[in-house]
Amino acid sequence: MIKDLGKYAIMFVALVLVQVLILNNIQVSGLINPYVYILFILLLPFNIQGYLLLGFSFLIGITVDVFNGTPGVHAGATVLLGFLRPSIARLVSSREIIEKGSMPNLTVLGFANFLKYTVIAVLIHHLFLFYAEAFSFGDFFETFLRYIISSVFSILIILGSQFIVFKN
Repeated sequence: MIKDLGKYAIMFVALVLVQVLILNNIQVSGLINPYVYILFILLLPFNIQGYLLLGFSFLIGITVDVFNGTPGVHAGATVLLGFLRPSIARLVSSREIIEKGSMPNLTVLGFANFLKYTVIAVLIHHLFLFYAEAFSFGDFFETFLRYIISSVFSILIILGSQFIVFKN
């Protein structure tokens, strides 16, 4: 992890900039807002220490919160994702890949497992994010629609980025 710190720092900055400068400005009827900054959490090595995973999750979430003016909503969602990520990894990956501590990308996991990994992670993150943001079940169905549509777009953008960066 230490030898790859520069790579992760660049990825952190790039994903935050893409999120706050480009993706946060995509709003179609207020329903679509893809959040792909969580790719940073997804691509951290499998063998990262739990406290580092939670710390990095909080750091990227609070950074997005600062730019969005949301008081801790993204931080809460990303810490939840960071907490659940080891369990998600055990669901979709083999023990050898997890113990080797490689970066869980499209090349390492394969398309089917990376798709499952991404879908589960995005759905968990977005569910917490949208309902914490709404902070009410008054507009349950509208929030649910935003959750589903934004999740689909987030998953498509994350998969597209993986095909561009990790092309075989």
